[in-house]
Amino acid sequence: MTISVSSSDELIRLDAFLSSRLIQFSRSKIQKLIVDGRITVNDSIVKKNLKLSYGDIIKVDTESFKSHNTFPKLKKWDYPLEVIYEDDNFAIINKPFGIISHPTANNSDKTLVNIILNRFHNKLMNHPDALRPGIVHRLDKDTTGVMIIPFNEYSHWKIADQFKARSIQKEYIALTWGEWKENKGIIENKLSRSKKNPLKFESSSNGKVATSEFKLIKRGRNFSSINFFPKTGRTHQIRVHCSELGHPIIGDELYGGGWKKLNEYLPEVKRKIKERIDIQIGHYLHASKISFMHPISGKKVVFKAEPNESFINLLNTINNEEV
Repeated sequence: MTISVSSSDELIRLDAFLSSRLIQFSRSKIQKLIVDGRITVNDSIVKKNLKLSYGDIIKVDTESFKSHNTFPKLKKWDYPLEVIYEDDNFAIINKPFGIISHPTANNSDKTLVNIILNRFHNKLMNHPDALRPGIVHRLDKDTTGVMIIPFNEYSHWKIADQFKARSIQKEYIALTWGEWKENKGIIENKLSRSKKNPLKFESSSNGKVATSEFKLIKRGRNFSSINFFPKTGRTHQIRVHCSELGHPIIGDELYGGGWKKLNEYLPEVKRKIKERIDIQIGHYLHASKISFMHPISGKKVVFKAEPNESFINLLNTINNEEV
């Protein structure tokens, strides 16, 4: 089995990363497999505490596991999925709200992987990652929008190489709290996992460079809508950048944008906001557009995805300055 490390997984310890992927094994079992040389990184035997880098290739000796019959069989999940484009090599989908990208120890059958396995089962037979077929990049659980789903090994690596080279162009819409002062600009810092909360990321001199270009869509009295054009693909990058500028994404509990912020407003404003906004439990960030080179033709392709109804209602509310 071969596993490619994505940008969202870099700097994670090898044993911790594999514990989240090989959910049928304990971390101690995985550590033993690493020590025994049955798991390698870039064809080299490494230590269990190796911190992964974007593009690393992890190989797992599945022959040694056959007698245990411990690799789980992924289940299909019949869940509504908007397919924007599909050919023999990949599909473009509009990721649903509230769905995590891949199975975990706590959720093995209600993920995007289970959905796309149900929708594209016949085309995913030759995908290189048996535990995450079709996943070459990820969106957070509550982030909706355009995603590329490669069907085979060749398409997967051709698209993965473009992500690694940062040649894939992405555009997001973020709905945030407060009035942004600037109409456009570039945000750049270094991000790493928080030592206090491993689920969060934060600015750190020891982190990886994270760069986001932004352009104001609409500056409201209480909310603003912003286009983001990330130049790097760090985990939670846009969410952290918004939060550290004092304008967290609406509904983003992890980074200070939860609905309890309504308590900071005057009662009359708070009432109007509640009347006009569908308070979804989760953040308002949408991947609206992506462009890349087709893995077969080599021609540039561009795809767009529309936000869900709740997102559009809040976006229109901001644009019409109703709150």
